[in-house]
Amino acid sequence: MAYTVTPSPAGPVGSQYCVCKVELSICGQNLLDRDVTSKSDPFCVLFMEVNGKWVELDRTETAVNNLNPAFAKKFIVDYHFEEVQKLKFALFDQDKSSTQLYEHDFLGEFSCTLGTIVSSKKITRTLLLGNGKPAGKGMITIAAQELSDNRVITLSMAGRKLDKKDLFGKSDPFLEFYKPGDDGKWMLVHRTEVIKYTLDPVWKPFTVPLVSLCDGDLEKLIKVVCYDYDSDGGHDFIGELQTSVARLCEAQDASPLELECINPKKQKKKKNYKNSGIIIVKSCKITRDFSFLDYILGGCQLMFTVGIDFTASNGNPQEPSSLHYINPLGTNEYLSAIWAVGQIIQDYDSDKMFPALGFGAQLPPDWKVSHEFAINFNPRNPFCSGVEGIVQAYSACLPHIRFYGPTNFSPIINHVARFAAQATQQETASQYFILLIITDGVISDMDETRHAVVQASKLPMSIIIVGVGNADFAAMEFLDGDSRVLHSYTGEEAVRDIVQFVPFRNFRNVPKETLAKAVLAELPQQVVQYFKHQNLPPINSEPA
Repeated sequence: MAYTVTPSPAGPVGSQYCVCKVELSICGQNLLDRDVTSKSDPFCVLFMEVNGKWVELDRTETAVNNLNPAFAKKFIVDYHFEEVQKLKFALFDQDKSSTQLYEHDFLGEFSCTLGTIVSSKKITRTLLLGNGKPAGKGMITIAAQELSDNRVITLSMAGRKLDKKDLFGKSDPFLEFYKPGDDGKWMLVHRTEVIKYTLDPVWKPFTVPLVSLCDGDLEKLIKVVCYDYDSDGGHDFIGELQTSVARLCEAQDASPLELECINPKKQKKKKNYKNSGIIIVKSCKITRDFSFLDYILGGCQLMFTVGIDFTASNGNPQEPSSLHYINPLGTNEYLSAIWAVGQIIQDYDSDKMFPALGFGAQLPPDWKVSHEFAINFNPRNPFCSGVEGIVQAYSACLPHIRFYGPTNFSPIINHVARFAAQATQQETASQYFILLIITDGVISDMDETRHAVVQASKLPMSIIIVGVGNADFAAMEFLDGDSRVLHSYTGEEAVRDIVQFVPFRNFRNVPKETLAKAVLAELPQQVVQYFKHQNLPPINSEPA
């Protein structure tokens, strides 16, 4: 077992599109005792697999004479849902002050994906030696937490009897909100719209991240400045006030908070100066703007189903020209798509049992066409164990079916939608369904499919379509509502865009991870969008 110390990379490991940062807390239990006169002095090293090699990311402190350490130093890792991020946690007994790991006694290691950790929130696993055997009774516990303040503040503001600044009319007031910057200067955070010709403005409610307004510190001073708008940019100062978010939060819908707007120059000059008007906080609410990872850490499971096109246009699977022909390397475009998507999503489903369905084939014994059959030929239990199980069932069913047609998508979409509809009865953010359809061509039941997608857009469900072969996929692009809202044949609009289409041919000569990134890029946003639309917080969420 060779470990190399690699200089820290200049930037975070992974793609530039980081969903967020995750903090990993490490504890060890019953570690091997490598010291003769005392207990081991363990430290933990975190590695990430980059281009097939283990690269060291960070180390904890050393726990002296401790076989059950809880390390204070946390590991912080960029989290990318659409990538398989392989991590290795290796424990060593510190013997010397050397940074070279071979100078220290090895206490065991554990490898997994970051997805496995965040989908469980906390895992405890056996530590293994280099030969794959357990490191005595040694265990490691890894707990994940998202590193972000997801609180947002919504303010509803008004003014009363503001100073008149225009000669021939009333003022055109607007507000600016500032927080203290690191350099001690005030930093602009938000500007309201201008309300024309009034000294008693009512501004539209607005929402900003709490981190933006006060760095997440409710007691921190913020400044609110009121100006009279001038089209030449020379806005006239009406007045200002300093307060804190904690104070603003005293405002309730029934009892607004009133704050005096002060012009310091006028205050100095005039003895009987009271104020330059009143700024009214009509309401102030702090809520959480939940992220995809909040829902996953809260226990939401991603339920994965595969739909495979077995229509005759794919060609005879015995012949190398067929899209279903399994080449000497044991793969084809269908299998590549299943692996690319499945290996990411399987980390987010605790039982890793996935229904695999086929469509467009004639089935034994009566050779009737089916557009919704279990590829393991067990309609009561169409589940396959992990991605490997799907691959095995797929390979096993090929010799036993006759490719036929037409290419109907709606039965399989409606099949998954039935389960998604059942999940909504729980009224919790506990399940989200993902249907991967792999197809070689043109949809025969376009009207029914459009209708099925529009209905499914109301459910906790997303559809990924991977087009294999070189057919014209214009209809698939139409279903993917990135450029326009999809309509049913009845005229009903999709509530949200739930279809992501990619042609496999664009990914034939690139690393296999690239396909997964392309098809899964929109999924986190679709999950969050659905649960927010339903006003469903993560299951184990804390109040703001």
